[in-house]
Amino acid sequence: MTAPGAAGRCPPTTWLGPLLLLVCLLVSGSITEGVSEHCSHMIGNGHLQSLQQLIDSQMETSCQIAFEFVDQEQLKDPVCYLKKAFLLVQDIMEDTMRFKDNTPSANAIVQLQELSLRLKSCFTKDYEEHDKACVRTFYETPLQLLEKIKNVFNETKNLLKKDWNIFSKNCSNNFAKCSSQGHERQPVGSSGPQLRGFAFRLLVPSIILVLLAVGGLLFYRRRRRSHQEPQTVDSPMERPEGSPLTQDEDRQVELPV
Repeated sequence: MTAPGAAGRCPPTTWLGPLLLLVCLLVSGSITEGVSEHCSHMIGNGHLQSLQQLIDSQMETSCQIAFEFVDQEQLKDPVCYLKKAFLLVQDIMEDTMRFKDNTPSANAIVQLQELSLRLKSCFTKDYEEHDKACVRTFYETPLQLLEKIKNVFNETKNLLKKDWNIFSKNCSNNFAKCSSQGHERQPVGSSGPQLRGFAFRLLVPSIILVLLAVGGLLFYRRRRRSHQEPQTVDSPMERPEGSPLTQDEDRQVELPV
């Protein structure tokens, strides 16, 4: 028998599935909205001010450091450029930009590293493909390096404010074009420090060898000359007694004055 009023009703499982799907859609929508809000306001003016303070506190020097960064001549798309630069900035802050522990500069770098980890959720992972594509080695001063990093954070902040989802763009084709051109192209003059260092290491041993050779040659010639010169005799040669020469000398001695 069927209970009164039960005819025509759907079992509970028939409406439970659509209800769960609706709940999932609402939750995913709220999560997406939260992520968008998070990415749009993640980089604050305080982060940029910390970078500017690092720049202002740098000593002006002509010394250059080597680091890998995006070659903007190969990767002209601004979104793809920032996606690639974002990954490289993380490596630079970890391996190249090091300050004494517990100093304001070191604390600022730690805050920027934590910010970079949070920013990962705003980028798709295609920037990790072809990890050396569109990258070359730069030789610049620490001041120039910090200015590059500040520009990356500043441009990323501006683009995220316009469109929080802008870095979901697929840049695999752009990176592949760089790979076909050769991933590490040295610009004119960028090999100067390496070339000068190599020439210096090669020149110093050469100079030492030349000096040793010249010194050895001079010593050899002087020693040979000393052996070839006739020995000067200060004492008169011994003459046999009774020789005419000795007799004449005796006579000259005996002559009266």
